[in-house]
Amino acid sequence: MGAPVRPDQSFPRAHRLGGDLAFKRVFDSRHRRESGPLLVYGCPNGLSHSRLGLSVGRRVGGAVRRNLVKRRIREAFRTRPEREVPGFDLVVVVRPHGRLRFDDYRRHLENAMGRVVREWHHARDHSQGS
Repeated sequence: MGAPVRPDQSFPRAHRLGGDLAFKRVFDSRHRRESGPLLVYGCPNGLSHSRLGLSVGRRVGGAVRRNLVKRRIREAFRTRPEREVPGFDLVVVVRPHGRLRFDDYRRHLENAMGRVVREWHHARDHSQGS
């Protein structure tokens, strides 16, 4: 049995995006950016925190590899400063790729998330200015 996870290191259910309708809403927003093997979709959720959804298909690898990739992305999301992307629902689609270290996933995730948020704010500012 593995070591118990301390409460401050968990990934709370409130920060997970779940359900087909929630994923569809994010995909339908059409705000997406890519970085490396990650394609990140996002839209505001009206909450004080962000939520993460993952889509890792079989083409990425077997179950062990897919779970490793998901754990690394969740940890990169969990340990980022909340002020970077507050109040957004994000769906990360992982495309087939070679081996990456945790720091590579973190860099790609932060890059794509930041660009999605900037794009959303830019689009909102332009629509309000018209």
